[in-house]
Amino acid sequence: MRSGGPQGHGVVFYTRDDELVGQVTEYLLDAMQAGGVGVTLATPAHRAAIEERLEHAGVNLMACRAHGSYVALDAEDVMSRFMINEFADPAGFWSALAPVIKSATVQRGDVAVFGEMVALLWERDLASAAVDLEALWNELASQYSFSLLCAYPAEVLRSSERADELLEVIAAHTHRAAESDPRDGV
Repeated sequence: MRSGGPQGHGVVFYTRDDELVGQVTEYLLDAMQAGGVGVTLATPAHRAAIEERLEHAGVNLMACRAHGSYVALDAEDVMSRFMINEFADPAGFWSALAPVIKSATVQRGDVAVFGEMVALLWERDLASAAVDLEALWNELASQYSFSLLCAYPAEVLRSSERADELLEVIAAHTHRAAESDPRDGV
């Protein structure tokens, strides 16, 4: 799934939570089983489901957290550190996320980051902020070697009122997850 390799910025458009959880688990496992780090920036429900699948796959999350090979962050909490008046503040973003990514890249090999903060912004009708956040991730990737997988509910593909922002979102990514095709449902 990490076809973009280090510094790849992938996107998945999902229709069901279990589909998303399966793809993210596989993505994180690829890095973690190779001695790298998996980082999630997700909602509590998605984090819990991902962690359940990781444990089912044999990952000892307590040990991984202790060794720094798994980092789980709450998407809402992290966003609260850089969203100001419905805009993504670049300095706040760097302050909130650069230390996490830097620590992960210094400790280990491949770093796989899963984030759904952009989808939360999109759900709040803050599509421009989501586009800005995608750009901030790309800037961060120019400084640190990591791959990023973003997730959006597939229903964003069905709305024509945010077509320009959707095209910008798609353009911000280097690849789509293999199981996902944004043309589906358009």
